[in-house]
Amino acid sequence: MPLVLYNTLTRKKDVFEPLNPDRVGMYVCGPTVYDRAHIGNARPVIVFDVLYRLLTRLYPAVTYVRNITDVDDKINQRAKDSGEPISAITERTTKMFHDDIAELNAAPPTIEPRATDHINQMLTMIEGLIAKGFAYEAEGHVLFSVPSMKDYGALSRRSMDEMMAGARVEVAPYKRNPADFVLWKPSTPDLPGWDSPWGRGRPGWHIECSAMSGQYLGVTFDIHGGGQDLVFPHHENEIAQSVCANGAPFARYWLHNGYLMVEGEKMSKSLGNFFTVRELLEIAPGEAIRLAMLSTHYHQPFDWTADGLKQARATLDRLYTALRGAADIVAAEVAAPIEVMAALEDDLNTPLAISHLHELAGNLNKAADTEAKAQAKGLLLAAADLLGVLKQDPEAWFRWQPDSGGNGLSEADIEAAIAARLDARKTKNWAEADRIRKDLAEQGVVLEDGPAGTSWKRV
Repeated sequence: MPLVLYNTLTRKKDVFEPLNPDRVGMYVCGPTVYDRAHIGNARPVIVFDVLYRLLTRLYPAVTYVRNITDVDDKINQRAKDSGEPISAITERTTKMFHDDIAELNAAPPTIEPRATDHINQMLTMIEGLIAKGFAYEAEGHVLFSVPSMKDYGALSRRSMDEMMAGARVEVAPYKRNPADFVLWKPSTPDLPGWDSPWGRGRPGWHIECSAMSGQYLGVTFDIHGGGQDLVFPHHENEIAQSVCANGAPFARYWLHNGYLMVEGEKMSKSLGNFFTVRELLEIAPGEAIRLAMLSTHYHQPFDWTADGLKQARATLDRLYTALRGAADIVAAEVAAPIEVMAALEDDLNTPLAISHLHELAGNLNKAADTEAKAQAKGLLLAAADLLGVLKQDPEAWFRWQPDSGGNGLSEADIEAAIAARLDARKTKNWAEADRIRKDLAEQGVVLEDGPAGTSWKRV
């Protein structure tokens, strides 16, 4: 079936037809690097990683661009509060971002441009907007004139009154219209700044994505992605400045993942329900976090719950159990099952794709001979690869344990207990053997006896 994607611009599912079938271009808004990524940041990373994986199966080449915002007032404020140099903050937090999302099995993008490396491209675009009458200078600022673009608001479909109320616009006397947004602003000596025709300053937030997407994907490209919170004003403003500067359409398909809640409430530090990715990685494997997020369709709001994470972990336990039972089988090299491809080609229906994983694991468990097991194992792994899960050795999966500060049972402790239980069974001390099994179970370690001996897993 053809790939169909819900396009925020058209408010419907559209058949995806790339500009160039030989190379698809996708741009996704990346992090502002001033702190640890939180779970709201993780959702678009995971969603668009699945889309990237799917596109690479459907097309010969995919250029996936995800930016790093390393010049921003939040970064400046963090440096002021901490006394740490801005460059140190951005380097450290960029590395933390990379480390955290790698544990979520997110593949790196093709290109990861940094805003500070593309100031010249931004200046060129701003100068072009001024020359064409779409932007103006005022008191060291350069602002985009929203009334100069008649189609402004087409993405968010808001009226001018709604946009002015929702844009959190700065009340400034130098603006011709309250909805006009900043392309360039002056910098004091203590802030990052670059020379420009309008004095030393730094870019506004929106211009960087227009400049960098144009640099690596061209003025018109296939897919632009991000969270729903970016539809207005960020993506609306990207469209305005890009279309007006280049005289050509911008992104053709706009994909946005839904908002994230925590236990039914908006995530907030004041409510005590704010979690970073790293905090969750200390209590659960990255694959469980990933699967939990994929259990809800990307376009829908997602409610992060402890029960949902527990269920995702249990699902992966079942899938890895099937793989563990076929550990001695070499998986056949096969394409992803048609059913899983069809689910993802229907606007990334990951919940349906996950349901097919259960069926594939069941087929592996029921396979009667080596050839059938190899085929079933290959199909399960090929399907899981599209979703970015089942990337570990089953034994490593079952031996994962939370960051408990050294209070949990070590592998050596478990192996010693298994050996003691074996000795008890040899002497027919069944009560002692049962006590050891029960004691391990109470500490989250389940024993499984089989023809090859006793294996164990954490639950």
